[in-house]
Amino acid sequence: MAYEEYLKDFLEISNITVGDTVKVTKPHIEHEGMLLEKPDYSNENTIILKLDSGYNIGIDIKDAKIEKISEGKKPQIELDPVDKKISDKKKNLSILSTGGTVASVIDYKTGAVHPAFTADDLLRATPELVDYANINAKAIFNILSENMTPEYWKKTATTIYDEINNGADGIIIAHGTDTMHYTASALSFMIDSPVPIVLTGAQRSSDRPSSDAFTNLMASVNAAKSDIAEVTICMHGTEDDSYCDLHRGTRARKMHTSRRDTFTSINMNPLARIENNKVTINDTQVKYTKRNEKELSLNTNLADKVALIKMYPGISPEIIDIYVDKNYDGIVIEGTGLGHCSDDVITSITRATSEDIPVVMTSQCLFGRTNMNVYSSGRRLLQNNVIGVGDMLPETAYTKLLWAAGQTDNVSEIYEIMKINLKGEMDTTLSQNYFIKN
Repeated sequence: MAYEEYLKDFLEISNITVGDTVKVTKPHIEHEGMLLEKPDYSNENTIILKLDSGYNIGIDIKDAKIEKISEGKKPQIELDPVDKKISDKKKNLSILSTGGTVASVIDYKTGAVHPAFTADDLLRATPELVDYANINAKAIFNILSENMTPEYWKKTATTIYDEINNGADGIIIAHGTDTMHYTASALSFMIDSPVPIVLTGAQRSSDRPSSDAFTNLMASVNAAKSDIAEVTICMHGTEDDSYCDLHRGTRARKMHTSRRDTFTSINMNPLARIENNKVTINDTQVKYTKRNEKELSLNTNLADKVALIKMYPGISPEIIDIYVDKNYDGIVIEGTGLGHCSDDVITSITRATSEDIPVVMTSQCLFGRTNMNVYSSGRRLLQNNVIGVGDMLPETAYTKLLWAAGQTDNVSEIYEIMKINLKGEMDTTLSQNYFIKN
């Protein structure tokens, strides 16, 4: 990262650039070394020096004098070529990077930083990959997962479609973990695929001894070679490195801020376990889409505006009214218990449905399912054209409603789409008790 604002002006006045050898003097202390690039996380008033000893240090320039000793060149990183070991006997896998915990390459000897994690960087960091498949890797974009948007989902889906059309036997998507389950769910509805599509990431960056990046990536390669042709999430199944779980993309959720086994399948078991490079189906009674069972198709029509609203004690009905006033395409309610909300909010929800805005009810309990026939507040919601979606996750209901409302403007048709189990997102065994009465 380049120096900005005050530091940039400070260095320019002194005619100093990255690569120059400088002396920094502060009261009772003096350091001499090569000026390095500024890391993203460093203090805004801090410069980074590489000392002759090889150590890098940060120095706050407040009350400091800086003197240029000699001019130098910006450090350049030199990377060895990659032997991709292409073979007709191996499957062709595409690894698509969207950002997240994928780190820059740093040469600790020179201090040079390689800011973009390219396909070749990935193979250098994990050379074992080429022993298991022919790897074609590319960066789609480089963002933190909290900055993910439906437009990025569309771009990702289109890239996946192109890669499969070009001969990929499986897709791996490197993704930040915070919103990975949203992306997995959205992709599930946008793509029918004849090959596996596996999302993976890391809770701990690859430069840490406890990183889960290597194990997750290797397991994902095996998942992408498997017969499970669905959108899935592959992450640690335990805190140690013993195995990874493969979760259905419409059923997975991040459940812990830092544990390596943060992802859990909700209301079902993981589809499979990957251990010692072997993929084992957990429950042979659970149906899944198999390789080459479906023709490749892409439908990225998404609604522009769908809201996901969590119910809580004291919530103002005005929150619902705001979305109605702004003519949203749909609203997902994360209700309490079996799918409830306060009487005050029901009035505003009724206004939404009366103005042809589809409203879908899920439960913030996550495990279990909605049933709005049990209590009077639920029955009022049913009477006012609110649809319950059984055991569907709130995040999945949000992405599905985006997709459903992107297919048609007709509210009845949107509700019909929401009631159908398209990608294993819901158990419809008892669905007649959870949907609006026609």
